[in-house]
Amino acid sequence: MPQKRYEILNEQWSQIKDLFHMPKTGLHSIDNHTIFNAILWISRIRAACRDLPECFGSWKTVYSRFGKWRNGGTLLTIFQHLNSEAFYFH
Repeated sequence: MPQKRYEILNEQWSQIKDLFHMPKTGLHSIDNHTIFNAILWISRIRAACRDLPECFGSWKTVYSRFGKWRNGGTLLTIFQHLNSEAFYFH
């Protein structure tokens, strides 16, 4: 299956996956990779969370995890990490 423009590549994900905390929810929780791709989809499409396709899981879960990552500084840490790595890709 071809990579979609709004999805992070597996190679890119491997660089940041350890910066995320594991969710403290139930066994059927959506993995962080899927949640991050959902956030990228929302940002790329400029859609409301409620318009998120079902393939990403519950929009409420995505919205909740986004809020935790934003408020806890996880997203800032990730973007700072990615920004520092960008200088090595000449």
